[in-house]
Amino acid sequence: MAQAQISDTQDDARLTPQGTGTPSAQCFSIAPMLDWTDRHCRYFHRLMTSQTLLYTEMVTTGAIIHGKGDYLGYSEQEHPISLQLGGSNPADLARCAKLAAERGYDEINLNVGCPSDRVQNGRFGACLMGEPALVADCVKAMRDVVDIPVTVKTRIGIDDQDSYEFLQAFIEQVRDAGCDTFIVHARKAWLSGLSPRENREIPPLDYPRVYKVKQDYANLTIALNGGVTSLEQTLEHLQHLDGVMMGREAYQNPYLLAQVDNLLFGQNNAVPSRHEVVRMMLPYMEQELAKGNYLSHMTRHMLGLFQNMQGARAWRRHLSENACKQGAGIQVVLDAMAKVPEFPQIEAVE
Repeated sequence: MAQAQISDTQDDARLTPQGTGTPSAQCFSIAPMLDWTDRHCRYFHRLMTSQTLLYTEMVTTGAIIHGKGDYLGYSEQEHPISLQLGGSNPADLARCAKLAAERGYDEINLNVGCPSDRVQNGRFGACLMGEPALVADCVKAMRDVVDIPVTVKTRIGIDDQDSYEFLQAFIEQVRDAGCDTFIVHARKAWLSGLSPRENREIPPLDYPRVYKVKQDYANLTIALNGGVTSLEQTLEHLQHLDGVMMGREAYQNPYLLAQVDNLLFGQNNAVPSRHEVVRMMLPYMEQELAKGNYLSHMTRHMLGLFQNMQGARAWRRHLSENACKQGAGIQVVLDAMAKVPEFPQIEAVE
């Protein structure tokens, strides 16, 4: 597939989001997505972009402190990487932040955006927007014990508390506790009456409100999340903001990440083909299989790699039907890849 065509004006803007000069990792990131952005997914994404900031799935403080597994595990190749924490107890968050910093994470992010009932019952996520003093205490507790950045991912409002003044008050109180980076989902959260799935589309996104946050708080780093489906849109948002966080599109159409370093970070890297990305993933797969991990846990993140290409459906079907079988190895991946013509890469008619 041909690379996206970016206008000269947009192309020049890629290096200076909101006039800040050379872009940082916050310029572009992939959203933390529960059950999606696990360590296998992040390793796969990193093969296509070295600069993008990657986020873990949200991990609760309870899981880290009381769980039996290693909820902080990741590969060194995943840097820069941010741990997203879910919780509302300042002491517990500080304890987890300190553990994460000791493990080498590049950033700690507090979830103040998830609207699900399960998260609300745990008193974290979007419901915390209604308790800015508590969020401030949480941020300060973490800032007091780590030297790495502590950031907050939030919404523009919750339920009927959706005025710009409400958002301002929240940001100012959390800022005064030491947070200088906010990732703002441009849709308010409905904590009752809508399911999280419905809340993905209702109410409408309000990008101008996030732009106004940056205008009014120029000294803060403000990134936008919600509804971004292309790098062209990303460049447009970067005319107003410091960063963009992409979610489902980056997961479902991961090959767009192969253009990120050059288009958004001003690199001049050779762009690997889709087949080359698969080949680069094979040693990692072999290593994980040797540890007793399942092939399907890795290949499920790769199903969209050949999106819109001839053979994409056969690639997905072969992996879906065979990677889950007992004893499945990398030959399954090689056989699936063989179903996609490497040259020329012709757009599929599906």
